[in-house]
Amino acid sequence: MGEVEGIYTIWLRETKRYVRYRSRILTSVVTPLLWLIIFGTGLGSAVRFGNIPGGYQAFIYPGIIGQTILFTAIFSGVSVIIDRQYGFLKEILVAPITRPSIVFGKALGITTGALIQGVILLLLSFVVGVQMTPLIFIASTLLMIPISVGLAGIGLLIASFTDSMEGFNLIMSFVVLPMFLLSGALFPVSGLPTLLQAAVYLDPLTYGVDALRQIILGTGAIPLHISVTVILIFMTVMVMASALMFSRKEQGLM
Repeated sequence: MGEVEGIYTIWLRETKRYVRYRSRILTSVVTPLLWLIIFGTGLGSAVRFGNIPGGYQAFIYPGIIGQTILFTAIFSGVSVIIDRQYGFLKEILVAPITRPSIVFGKALGITTGALIQGVILLLLSFVVGVQMTPLIFIASTLLMIPISVGLAGIGLLIASFTDSMEGFNLIMSFVVLPMFLLSGALFPVSGLPTLLQAAVYLDPLTYGVDALRQIILGTGAIPLHISVTVILIFMTVMVMASALMFSRKEQGLM
């Protein structure tokens, strides 16, 4: 029971930390809406997607949800560095809870924040003319959970061996942008040059975006069961890797 209580406590702290910054929630929702309205309208006037109701704006809608989850989940890993700098991490480490549970609790807290933003965007689907039924809403929300946990694992993994905010942000800039651009959020992943297509299919976010697109729009390039399987494997591997790295790194603090 101690492990469960520890995970819950860490999750609650991360969630409260996120909710207190209301301006962060606002900007995290406004930014993707600007992408949808400005970028979607501008490029959509030159790119036609006749087979999708709503056109190009509707096509990139699942990708922008993926982008929001990506940025929120990975950049929230900076909380580890903040806790380390202010000494709070040492207090957690002396608590009767294993390090994998600490990582899992933080990952769940980060996931909650990313999930809140994803749900808000689902509720705003009417902006781009996408019909959101209760079934689509529930299925999309459930899918966003393993996507968020996996991406949170990346942020925690990098934060585990990074000692400064500057170093974390520098590494993130080389991780986040390529993941987003190669995910198929802004363009179809089929029919690409061989080299680029290989890079696209190596990007775990590709499977998350494509699965969301299939659930929301009913169209995609990858079979849904394959995308879901890859997402679950990705989530498991990233949580385990971040827990292992965290345990090795923070052992020196004891």
